[in-house]
Amino acid sequence: MNNLKKLGLTAVAGSLVASSAYAGALDVSGTAKIEYKSQDDDEVTGNSFSMNKAIGFSGSGDLDNGMSVSYSYTMTNAAFSSQNVMIDMGDAGSIGLGNGASGAGVRAYRYVLPKAGEEVWDDTDTDDNGLAQHGDTNAVYYNGSFAGFGISAAYQKGASGSNDNSVQLTYDGLMEGLSIGYGTGEQGAATDLENAFVKYSMGPVTVAYQKSERDNSGANNEESTGLGIGVAVNENLSVSYGMWDVDMGTGTDEESSGISASYTMGSMTIVAVSNATDNVAGSSASDDTFSEVSVSFAF
Repeated sequence: MNNLKKLGLTAVAGSLVASSAYAGALDVSGTAKIEYKSQDDDEVTGNSFSMNKAIGFSGSGDLDNGMSVSYSYTMTNAAFSSQNVMIDMGDAGSIGLGNGASGAGVRAYRYVLPKAGEEVWDDTDTDDNGLAQHGDTNAVYYNGSFAGFGISAAYQKGASGSNDNSVQLTYDGLMEGLSIGYGTGEQGAATDLENAFVKYSMGPVTVAYQKSERDNSGANNEESTGLGIGVAVNENLSVSYGMWDVDMGTGTDEESSGISASYTMGSMTIVAVSNATDNVAGSSASDDTFSEVSVSFAF
């Protein structure tokens, strides 16, 4: 997104109290979006048109020890969405505290399939998804990269015996364009998480396969399998198609599929999405479809 404004933080002079200069800056950016949403014919949705917006603040500055610190804060429709404070330690990686957004650990890699618009299950009614993710409110994040290996970890302190934590490993040194990953973690004291993927890009085409599992103490375990392809038709147009199936352990498998396309022209982006989910949340009598066209402007 383009910067609305850039505020340099410097020493205050004159009649104000003198202070040391800050080698930092704060960037402000935003988006405004118009959406048209279409649900199933038997659903009552009211007005299909809507608007939303996002405002983001991001800043960074250098520390005296050669490290740097960065901060980001995002509001969506006047509500808090995500924020984080990270310290960049150079070759040793980065560490900090965060909330929401992509996060770290398995949460940051919970869905790696190519998408020109949204995830294939997004906005279908009460879908389960079976994603390998956990809470990350005020969680400790760590991200590092070493000789082709990547490590992303998250830890959220909870009540006694119910901490959320995970580690995701990635490697991109096998061949050009290929990335593989494996992660494991815990959501509270009762749910174990696993996440694995293979992703390959060749020219404008990217394909990915992902498999994740939520082991809920032996009861109602969920195993998810995803497959997707994305194509950058040119520098402005991208399209994608994906499938995401969830073995619910009990009941019928939830099966989602979706196609999306995006076209960018300057600061304007047009996105079209069409998703469908069969056997929503494992119920064989529940199917749902969702379509959306949106136009967003970056400032």
